[in-house]
Amino acid sequence: MDTMTATTDRTTTGTPAAATDTTRAKAARYVLAGTRMALGWIFLWAFLDKLLGLGHETGSKNAWINGGSPTKGFLTFGVAGPFKDIYTNIADAAWADWLFMIGLAGIGVALLLGLGMRVAAVAGGLLLVLMWTAVLPPENNLFMDDHLIYAAVLAVLALVDAGDTWGLGKVWATLPIVRQAPWLR
Repeated sequence: MDTMTATTDRTTTGTPAAATDTTRAKAARYVLAGTRMALGWIFLWAFLDKLLGLGHETGSKNAWINGGSPTKGFLTFGVAGPFKDIYTNIADAAWADWLFMIGLAGIGVALLLGLGMRVAAVAGGLLLVLMWTAVLPPENNLFMDDHLIYAAVLAVLALVDAGDTWGLGKVWATLPIVRQAPWLR
C-alpha cells in the first residue's frame, strides 16, 4: 500500500486503510456465506419440490414419492436447441432421475452446511451447464442465462472457502480424509 492511499483513507474515513480492508473482507465473507446458503436453498428446494410435489413446480401427483419422474416433464417438453434429442431420450430414465435427485440434494446440503464446497461447486457447475445446454439458445439472450451465472457463483464460493463462514467448512477441513485429499475441501 502506498502512502497516498493510506493518507487518503484516513482523511476521508478517519481510519487507516488496513482497518477498512479488514472490515470489507469481513463483510465480503458474510455476503458470500449468505449467497452460499441462498444458492444451497435453491438446490434443496428443487429437490424437495420434485420429491414431495409441494405444488410450486411439481404437483403432488407428479412427485417422485408418488411414482412421478423428476426429469420427465422438463426433458420431454422444456428442452430446445441442438441437444434436444439427447435430452428427450433420457427423459424418465431411472438412472437420470436418481442422478438428478442425488445431485440436487447433495449440492443443496453441501452448500447450506458449507461442506465439500469444491465438490459441490464442480457438481453444481456441471448440472447447471447441462441445464443451460438443454435450453439453447436461452429465451432472453443469445447465450447467457442464470444457469451460467449460478455456475460462476459456485466457482467463486469454492475459491474463497465460503463454507468457513456460517458453515462447517473449517471443521470439515480438519478431517484426516480432507487433509489427505484437499479437493474434498
